[in-house]
Amino acid sequence: MAEHGALGPLSWARIGPGPSGPGSRLQQVITAAQAHDRCALGMYLPVGYPNRLIGMDALHLLAQSADVIELGVPYADGVLDGPVIQQASQTALDAGFRMEDVFAAARELSTTSSTALVVMSYWQPVHAYGPLRFAAAAAAAGIDAVLIPDLPIEEAAPWLAAAWATGLGTIPIVSHRIQPDRLARTVAAATGMLYAAATDGVTGNPQPVSPRLPGLITRIRNLTSLPVATGIGISTPAQARTAAVWADVVVVGSAVIRRMEASPRAQTAAAAAAGRDFAAALRPRTHHTTREATT
Repeated sequence: MAEHGALGPLSWARIGPGPSGPGSRLQQVITAAQAHDRCALGMYLPVGYPNRLIGMDALHLLAQSADVIELGVPYADGVLDGPVIQQASQTALDAGFRMEDVFAAARELSTTSSTALVVMSYWQPVHAYGPLRFAAAAAAAGIDAVLIPDLPIEEAAPWLAAAWATGLGTIPIVSHRIQPDRLARTVAAATGMLYAAATDGVTGNPQPVSPRLPGLITRIRNLTSLPVATGIGISTPAQARTAAVWADVVVVGSAVIRRMEASPRAQTAAAAAAGRDFAAALRPRTHHTTREATT
């Protein structure tokens, strides 16, 4: 059986030079952050959590602080999701989430914000919707790229073809366990960005940023000039600041949901405060003497 899950040595088939190039919104926001000597901030939230109205308001407020919004497709069996995101996804599903809600959220955010939009979805919802239909709707809604953490290379051809046909970027996730040959193949196929796992656990885990993260990002940078994001287990602004030493984008998700859960009568305000706190942690960038580090 092929490897599944973002923390396995995921790879992608090479299908040619990719979308999400220098003119894409994703590239533009990362370049703009770098021009201000800071790491870009990505904020993740499952679409429809805790319901459509509050969730949409929270996304608008997060977009005021974030450079990249990662729209999560709620799914009950996410292999990479920790308890916080699992519960949030189930809440959204119970509230009546439909795939069209992702595209509606993207269209609304695209008209009110210059924030880049990325979708994180497991393969089953995309497959059920139809890869080409999903990619076409995503591109039309203003989504820049898609991250599918559990799609093995042996089954990736339909998605890769759909993404290529519609101009969507595909963002693979890799961990320090990936073998050199598979990393080279993954990097060669990535379009727009790569995503390096900041910890070895599921999302929202309490581990510190992995000491292997600098080495993993160095390995990626030795193969490509594409930007590198990191996330999974970034729970505090201090951790975000640590990861920002090496990455171009730091992505935060469970920490936002935790704050919303802790303030049930002021969830949008809690999301906004989380966005501000994590954004402040990335300004200015913490400088490192070198971007090369040992594993």
